[in-house]
Amino acid sequence: MMTIHEVSELTGVSIRALQHYDKIGLLRPRRSIENGYRLYSDDDLARLQQILLFRELEFPLKNIKNIIDSPDFDQSRALQQQIELLELKREHIDNLIELAYSTMDKGEDMPSFDAFDTKKIDEYTQKAKETWGATKEWEEFETKSANRAKEDEKALEADMMALFEPFGTMAANDADPASEEATAQAKRIQDFITEHFYHCTDEVFAQLGQAYGAGGEFTQNINAAAGPGAAEFAAKAVAAYVAKRTLCA
Repeated sequence: MMTIHEVSELTGVSIRALQHYDKIGLLRPRRSIENGYRLYSDDDLARLQQILLFRELEFPLKNIKNIIDSPDFDQSRALQQQIELLELKREHIDNLIELAYSTMDKGEDMPSFDAFDTKKIDEYTQKAKETWGATKEWEEFETKSANRAKEDEKALEADMMALFEPFGTMAANDADPASEEATAQAKRIQDFITEHFYHCTDEVFAQLGQAYGAGGEFTQNINAAAGPGAAEFAAKAVAAYVAKRTLCA
């Protein structure tokens, strides 16, 4: 585990930026019970690496959060893109260094500007951005959230988390995730997502449900808002709800 100061020194990300990431739920480290300090795990550092990759691709922070939290997010694919982007940038810097040495050693009759060309980097960046923004769900999310004020976004997030609170109560009472009450609550969440974010099909909802209980950022945020075990219970309730829908189809 690392403190926020240690992470800042290791990554070059300012403490202020890390605190902002925590505030908006993009990177929310655990806090020590003893002193309340932010403590970053290896998983947190891996998530930060992905955040920095998408910052290099010029994605807004709120978009990065939705991409990384998506059940469709492919970490290995993102890492491969990071490697390729860094290699292109290294090639660009090497060309600039070579030009500088050449100019210093023997001068240039006709100035060359080829080394300043970032076309390959720009093309790769655009291609990578299209990879993560190509789904119809993403396009619909972008459309619905485009003109929404920050206050409205926060209110929606709070309303969304409130929908998980019954699951916290059910988990505490050892209720059945496949009960009518539990699956009805799962449907309310699916309907809320469809109304405010994007059309949440049963297939997409099943993937989201798996993410709720997978132990990552989704799980931490839901349990923090709705009580211990709420996220894991929600995952089971969503799975039961989708299974019932499949049988009735």
